Amino acid sequence: MKSQIKKIHQQLVSKEISCTALVQEKLNLLKQNTHNTVNSLLDSMALELASKVDAKIANGEKIGLLEGIPFGIKDVYMVQGTYTTASSNLLKNYKSSYTATAIQKLLDAGAIPLVKENGDSFGHGSSSENTIFGAVKNALNPALVGGGSSGGSAVNVAKDFTTFSIGGDTGGSIRQPAGYNKVYGLKPTYGRISRYGLMAYASSTDCVGPIAKSIEDIRIVLNIMSGKDVRDQTTFSSEEILEESISNSSTIKTVGYFKNFIESEAISPQIKQDFLATIDKIKAKGIEVKALDFFNSDVLVSTYYTLAMAETASNLSRLDGTNYGARIEGDNLKETYSITRSEKFSEESKRRIVGGNQVLSQGFSDEIYLKAQNLRDQISANFSEDFNEVDVILSPVTPANPPKIGESLNDPLAMYLSDAYTVGFSLGELPTLTIPKGTETGLQITADKKKDAQVLQFANFLNDIL
Repeated sequence: MKSQIKKIHQQLVSKEISCTALVQEKLNLLKQNTHNTVNSLLDSMALELASKVDAKIANGEKIGLLEGIPFGIKDVYMVQGTYTTASSNLLKNYKSSYTATAIQKLLDAGAIPLVKENGDSFGHGSSSENTIFGAVKNALNPALVGGGSSGGSAVNVAKDFTTFSIGGDTGGSIRQPAGYNKVYGLKPTYGRISRYGLMAYASSTDCVGPIAKSIEDIRIVLNIMSGKDVRDQTTFSSEEILEESISNSSTIKTVGYFKNFIESEAISPQIKQDFLATIDKIKAKGIEVKALDFFNSDVLVSTYYTLAMAETASNLSRLDGTNYGARIEGDNLKETYSITRSEKFSEESKRRIVGGNQVLSQGFSDEIYLKAQNLRDQISANFSEDFNEVDVILSPVTPANPPKIGESLNDPLAMYLSDAYTVGFSLGELPTLTIPKGTETGLQITADKKKDAQVLQFANFLNDIL
């Protein structure tokens, strides 16, 4: 699909449509939608910004490429003056006092925010069912989950309720719902985009990223949000990715894939068959394909969740009803903390907080937490060796198709294992893109750190042959 951003820009410039009419149309779709993607609408803000864009066009002023483009925001990003709930009961009525850096850059470029989008509470989940606003329904089949935790963001893009949306990816939370709803979703290199103003889940793997219907739109939004931020010391400066630089795939000579992903008992026969068919098509184009060795899924999932739960316990310790969100009074301060957190956190969030405190506690931290840190170093070293041999790594996004709504809540372990093919790349801090082709839940393209352009480049190649 061609760039929706460029198409809308031309329609605005040529006065084929007005920005106000466009924004109102999208707001109406969001209000009427039955997929449960909306936590709160930013209608007053959106219409005010749209009128300013229309005034500029009427006055003959030039507008930027993103100016007037409507987009959605996963409800874990601060936007000053708006409800920022993290889809949680604890923060149900919390309003942001400032705006996240990545979102501010989009606002500065003239993009218009329409909606704060539903997803798993605090990012804790892989199905967007763990939310006080009710489960997000899949864009293609409402009986299925929307994927998580950026489910509302992916569904809104798939249904054309937003032109693009900004999700958050910790262990696959952009890539997996993008695959479930057949859109593009990018987890950039860790540190390429500032995390300032994103509610922290696991700080060492949290990434800001775009979801859109075309690679070109992913590129445009990525460029706007990228860059060093003094308020996030993990960020780095990055060069702009030019359209022409990703249109030629001739620099991709070797593609790798992990044997154990494809030989796993967990992978569905159809996804395996479709993935191997894609490998054959790549070989037919003269590109060398190498089978690589990697850690098994159990090790990857265990390592990721050990570290993610530990960081969750630390990050959410500030939410005790004193400074942020709801508060339930007890007979004393300790009881107030206990009751507030017990009543207002979801079962999944409590599961992760308890697990995180367990692995960090005396007697367990050396045996579990430090071992996970060591395994993470080994995983990163494995990637370094792999990228000495191959240019990109291709993998399925998930081992199976989206489950029905309700199934994941009844089996948390199965939900964790659905992340088996995404969490390794998060631990390695690598740029990874889901494309809606190749298998029922898409394909994942990964390159070495800071080679986000190479990921987009190979995605264009796959679009041409699949």
